[in-house]
Amino acid sequence: MDLSYSDAEKAFRKEVRQFLDQNLPDDLRDKVRRGKDLGKEGHERWHRILNERGWLAPNWPKKFGGAEWNAVQRHIFEEEAAAASAPRIVPFGLSMLAPVLQKFGSKAQQDHWLPRILSGEDWWCQGYSEPGAGSDLASLKTTAVKEGGHYVVNGQKTWTTLGQHANMIFCLVRTDSAVKQQEGISFLLIDMNSPGVEVRPIVLLDGGAEVNEVWLTDVKVPLENLVGEENKGWTYAKYLLTHERTNIAGVGFSQAGLAAVKRIAAAEMANGRPLIENPHFAARVAQIEIDLMAMATTNLRMISRAAAGTAPGVESSMLKVKGTIIRQAINDLARRAGGVYAMPFASEALEGANDMVPDPLSAGPVAAQYFNNRKLSIFGGSNEIQRSIIAKESLRGGA
Repeated sequence: MDLSYSDAEKAFRKEVRQFLDQNLPDDLRDKVRRGKDLGKEGHERWHRILNERGWLAPNWPKKFGGAEWNAVQRHIFEEEAAAASAPRIVPFGLSMLAPVLQKFGSKAQQDHWLPRILSGEDWWCQGYSEPGAGSDLASLKTTAVKEGGHYVVNGQKTWTTLGQHANMIFCLVRTDSAVKQQEGISFLLIDMNSPGVEVRPIVLLDGGAEVNEVWLTDVKVPLENLVGEENKGWTYAKYLLTHERTNIAGVGFSQAGLAAVKRIAAAEMANGRPLIENPHFAARVAQIEIDLMAMATTNLRMISRAAAGTAPGVESSMLKVKGTIIRQAINDLARRAGGVYAMPFASEALEGANDMVPDPLSAGPVAAQYFNNRKLSIFGGSNEIQRSIIAKESLRGGA
């Protein structure tokens, strides 16, 4: 990305690049490059490495153990990490729950849960979506009823990413059914090892089980695991979603993906010339690059606002929409550029006895990424819903 950086920022980039060169394990780098599953151990190992360096929580204030980087530092790190094929940090505890606890949680909750997120002692997953409550999240049916010193929770959550690895889940639950839907929701922290919690994997097209169903049957949750006030959970949920949507944009990963497209297209031949020289293909690459540069600038503004303590606004919806469109377009170009090398998308086709990747440029995983990333425009609030939010906010601002 052609941006003007100060000497201090250039020095920081050099420091990040050196850190990644020296500390990113080769086996993790290779798995990311080849589109393989890191497994729980791989994610936890990279988590520990970053935490030891003090770089695990770049957006956290220092008083909570974070790096408290500014917008440009965060942009540089994301850019360099993606270019180096570093694993993406699991966001649920670090980037989604933590901002909620830091703003709305009690001192006791902050003192207990935040250090455990940094240490990796707790692996969090998100209990938002339900079979009948996806983008229309406020229609959720999972209930929590007070009984003595506990809430008793009953219901079902679905599309719970990496829930099979988690020991904790933050859940939206209905604590009042007699009021407007949004006004009867609370935010609970639930131990996944509690009696009555059952995790059922959902096998995806590529054979993996990235997402799960979570069933909750008479699960007892201590009252002190309520975040903020009862029936105010919708406020906390919206705050969390703005951080999630910003994270989905994935500027650094799009930049790395576009660079991979260019490498593949430079090697693949079309009518006797490299594909990258095909005017139609080159024009598509150029358009994506322009859109990506514009999105990176918007992302920097958003990070700056968040660092100043301002919750991301409608711009988070804009980033979510544009970011997912760009990432899907890059996946499509990579698949087209890879040609026959991009055909084996099933995980078993990439896990042969010789650990063979069909092409030295690693075109093999692109079809798996293409199919998997169709979800990007759906989760975190579908793009159709985000466009409605953008329209309503724009009209309200212009009224």
